[in-house]
Amino acid sequence: MNMKKAAILASTTLVLTSLAQVQPSPQIAEERTTVDLTVYNMNLALIREERNINLERGMNRVVVPDIPATIDGTSLHFTSKSDASGVRVLEQNFQYDLVHQAKLLAKYIGKDVEFVRLNEQNKQEYTVKGRLLATGWQQQQGGNQYYFGGQMIAAVNGKIEINPSGRLVLPSLPEGLILKPQLEWLVNATKAGRHKTEISYLANQLSWNCDYVAVLNATDTQLDLTGWVTLKNNSGTTFKNAGLKLVAGDVNIVRQPDYEAMNGLAMRSQIATPPQFAQKELFEYKLYTLQRRTDVADNETKQIELTSAKNVTTKKVFVYDGLTGSWRSWYRNYSYRDQGSFGQQSNTKVGVFLMFKNEEKARLGIPLPKGKVRVYKKDDEGKEQFIGEDQIDHTPKDEELRLYLGNAFDIVGSRVQKEFKTVVSGHVYDETFEIKVRNHKEDAVEVLVYEHPWRWSEWEITKQSTESEQVDQSTVKFPVKLKKGEEKTLTYTIRYSW
Repeated sequence: MNMKKAAILASTTLVLTSLAQVQPSPQIAEERTTVDLTVYNMNLALIREERNINLERGMNRVVVPDIPATIDGTSLHFTSKSDASGVRVLEQNFQYDLVHQAKLLAKYIGKDVEFVRLNEQNKQEYTVKGRLLATGWQQQQGGNQYYFGGQMIAAVNGKIEINPSGRLVLPSLPEGLILKPQLEWLVNATKAGRHKTEISYLANQLSWNCDYVAVLNATDTQLDLTGWVTLKNNSGTTFKNAGLKLVAGDVNIVRQPDYEAMNGLAMRSQIATPPQFAQKELFEYKLYTLQRRTDVADNETKQIELTSAKNVTTKKVFVYDGLTGSWRSWYRNYSYRDQGSFGQQSNTKVGVFLMFKNEEKARLGIPLPKGKVRVYKKDDEGKEQFIGEDQIDHTPKDEELRLYLGNAFDIVGSRVQKEFKTVVSGHVYDETFEIKVRNHKEDAVEVLVYEHPWRWSEWEITKQSTESEQVDQSTVKFPVKLKKGEEKTLTYTIRYSW
């Protein structure tokens, strides 16, 4: 035998000897001494926890209980803070075969069980023994869920009983079924003792979103805005006295599509309090750190105030976008660009928007995470009424926010195509539109009329009754001021060339 083969044999013998010396009873990791959560607004959380574990020198079986059922086992990182180089995890198993009636009964098929029955004459209970032949449960194809598809079958006193009467009693919990998800490790330690360890991993079903509540003043010129963090924990585990950080931003992860977004709770506070979250930078994202520790219970929805601002300067804006939204499907489509019948559709609704800037002088000025904004206004009795809601995206400071709340009742628009003319067949076309806006309100208003040159990228407005402003390649804006009860008409001609 050469030296190389001898070395391999010796190494293999050493490993097998070590495995044979693994303690038959696992060491149970102690409860968390500390835990910190970093929750992302995409149904994902990084969990960092510290636990003490007693280890023997050599190989150890270690069970880490109270682990989230939604853990990504491939993301786990383990470090011994007592002996970083002397403790290694050689193997890990995520055990989540939890106790379920179907699984429990399946373990006892072909084995003896007991049925506790009632003697109807003397009303005394008695026990009969039988052998379980079928559970009455069937496993759903393609998953771990179960459904009831029949009746239990047992052999009792030499006869076959279908759906046997009595209360089924089993002698013990079968091996392999556990009460809560847990990790089981094969750990090699160079020295015995109590080790302080740090464990970190990613888990799903821990998520957060932001909900905002705005109260508009009587003149629609200012609003009070409160932002609430809504934290939801469906991970299967409760985290006591946890540090909490929230990450806002579009972090790329490789996974299945996100779960449905959560709905927040409508909460408002009238008491001015210091900010509970400190905002800092993290790479190209925003990090919000709660300035205290908190309990995050399983199956709990928790709300914590993120920001609050009073008397934010606001502008109410009316927008008439007469062309129906279907223009986006026609945009620059070669098949439709010379078809005069397209683009004649219109609507009469005038949208109502609130606009304000996320800046310090507006008493805001912190990055606002994406979320739903619900807006309220007091009626003539001083009672708050809901007047609309909109969704905002992640908004940096000093950017403007625009909330669409609904459609104006007393302002109406109409839009018709007056002419479609071929200038050079297949190359140049003129199109003329007439737009009318009517104000039935008791006050003067300004309506921004939006139009969308959708036929082709090469276009110019050759004639217009009202001065326009090009917002972008596919949007033109015409401001129209209306007195009480006034109707105004604007026309324009646009030329497309290709």
